[in-house]
Amino acid sequence: MAALSGLASALESYRGRDRLIRTLGYCCQLVGGVLVGQGRARADVGARLLAVSSQLSGCRTTLRLFDDAAMFLYTRQYGLGAEEEDILVRCVSVLGNLADQLYYPCEHIAWAADARILHVDSARWWALSTALWGLSLLLGIASQRPRSTRAAAEARIQSELVTVLSNLADLANAVHWLPPGFLWAGRFPPWLVGLLGTISSLLGVFQAARASGRAGKAAS
Repeated sequence: MAALSGLASALESYRGRDRLIRTLGYCCQLVGGVLVGQGRARADVGARLLAVSSQLSGCRTTLRLFDDAAMFLYTRQYGLGAEEEDILVRCVSVLGNLADQLYYPCEHIAWAADARILHVDSARWWALSTALWGLSLLLGIASQRPRSTRAAAEARIQSELVTVLSNLADLANAVHWLPPGFLWAGRFPPWLVGLLGTISSLLGVFQAARASGRAGKAAS
C-alpha cells in the first residue's frame, strides 16, 4: 500500500505524471520495436504497442504547450547566473536556458502545423526544436562538473553521473530525429530508440525518487 500511495502521490504532480507517461511510452516502443520483427502475431502486438507509444508521445507534446511560463520564470530567476562561482558553468547554464526557452515555441509551431492550425512546414520546425533540445542536452552535460575547489561529495558525483548518462541517451535519440544525413540521423530502429529513452526515463525516475527521499529525511 505504501508503494501505491507513493505512486498516487507522484501522479498528482505534473512532473510525476510526465515521468510515468515518458517511461511507459519508451517501454512500449522498446517492446513493440522488438516484436514487429518477429512472427505475424507478435508483429501485430508490436504494432499496437508502437501505436500506444506514439499516442503517449503526442500526449506529452500537447501538455508541453503549457510549459512556457514555468520555463520563463526559471530562466528569469537564474538570469546570468550571478550566484555561480564557476564562470564556465554560468555561461553554459545561461546558453542552456536560452536553448530550452526557444525549444518550446518551436515545438508548439510544429504541433500546430501538424494539427493544420498553421500553414507552415512542420518538418522544419520539428527539426529546429529537436536541434535545440540536442543543444540543451550537450550544454547540460558540459555543466556537470565540480563547481568549487573542494572535492565534490560522493552523492553529488553520483547525481552528476546519472544526469550525464541520461542526457547522453537522450542526445543519441535527438540526433536520430534530426533530418537524415547528419551523423546517425534516421538510422536507429524503433527498439533502440525505445531502449535509450527507457534508460533515460528510468534514470530520471531514480533521480526524482532519491531527491524525494532526501527531502523527506530533511523534513524529519
